[in-house]
Amino acid sequence: MNALNADLHCHSTASDGTLAPADVVRRAAANGVDLLALTDHDELLGLPEAAAAAAELGLRFVPGVEISVSWLDQTLHIVGLGIDPSNVALIEGLAQVRGGRDGRAARIAAELERIGIRGAMEGALRYAGNPALVSRAHFARFLVEIGASRNVHDVFLHYLARGKPGYVEHVWATLEDAVGWIKGAGGLAVIAHPGRYRLSHAEMDILFDRFRELGGDAVEVACGAHDGGQLLAFARLARKFGLMASRASDFHGPEDSPIDLGRADPLPPDLTPVWTRLN
Repeated sequence: MNALNADLHCHSTASDGTLAPADVVRRAAANGVDLLALTDHDELLGLPEAAAAAAELGLRFVPGVEISVSWLDQTLHIVGLGIDPSNVALIEGLAQVRGGRDGRAARIAAELERIGIRGAMEGALRYAGNPALVSRAHFARFLVEIGASRNVHDVFLHYLARGKPGYVEHVWATLEDAVGWIKGAGGLAVIAHPGRYRLSHAEMDILFDRFRELGGDAVEVACGAHDGGQLLAFARLARKFGLMASRASDFHGPEDSPIDLGRADPLPPDLTPVWTRLN
């Protein structure tokens, strides 16, 4: 089961991806993916299109979501897998989270204007397939377009990370809410790309312990954001806290992602893959 080509975290134009949901599915199938989850940020809009495309191609599909969480003054992400997209509490919770994005986008545009970058909101909107969900990635693509940075990665480093000119603080869902919404919708809760978080070893242990207490199920061990050393480190934490392991590309688009769909490293053979609990 560990050899299954599963990709359980990716994005479409319903949030900050560059491909439509059906095109994400087609690309995954062409790449030999056996099991795919679409997990747009705080949004379920792309799931029907993706599910229909997967059924047409005979690709096993899992409905998912990635929920933005504020924890210890940082933004974390919790992926929900195998959720019921019609669950009322989940729908209402995600609507609350998305409701704060408009204000954050306006503040980012204002901060960029202060350093002489005008028209950022209009520019970001041109890249947003879902105008109700303007993200930092959309601003990043605009900044690349106007030549402010060479690529999206550089934009985040120099403009949109904490302490940089375009960064603004924002309060998202609580960890308790995110895990509760996912579990209430019949899903499995997964800590996304933990190697991206600036947490000490002690803080990471606290996060994993609290996540497990809340009913969290798994952690992304193999993902596009992790190098080999991080894969081994989070495999150890999965064992320590009795969590299952997930595998994912965190694909956003051909130009924006460190790896393509289905190209994450394999999981260590002794870990229990999260997909063994997915229908």
